[in-house]
Amino acid sequence: MVPAHGLTEAVHIGESDLPFVSTGDGAELQLLQVDLNQGLWVLRTRFPAGHRVNKHYHTGPVFAVTFSGCWYYEEYPDYKNTAGSYLYEPAHSSHTLLVGDEPTDVWFSIYGANVNVDENNNVTGVTDAQSILAAYQGLCEAQGLNCDRLIIKR
Repeated sequence: MVPAHGLTEAVHIGESDLPFVSTGDGAELQLLQVDLNQGLWVLRTRFPAGHRVNKHYHTGPVFAVTFSGCWYYEEYPDYKNTAGSYLYEPAHSSHTLLVGDEPTDVWFSIYGANVNVDENNNVTGVTDAQSILAAYQGLCEAQGLNCDRLIIKR
């Protein structure tokens, strides 16, 4: 763990300094930074072709940069995020993430919680900075991977 509290110098995290972990649904995530006070979680996700992330909304804003591939929201099929695309998502916009026909690599910065909902908008699950931190650390441990370079602010 790299404690973010009291830092006076920049912290560099190389691409291979933190592992990508399998999430069990074909995707892989690399958690880069968590600020538990601000509810911020920064991660990189590699999605397989054709992947679908169930309908959800965020309680805070989301920022995304696409490195490769293509993804979009089922509710907005004309807006494709491709390599080099930047996306700003305001809090409470509801959407279903769909990946195109090739593997896709995206960086996300998320404030607040990710609230998963079913077809009737009933909450089915919540992910926030605390739970993604616990999940990532648990997945790293289960997969025999080291996540000591993760930046955490408590």
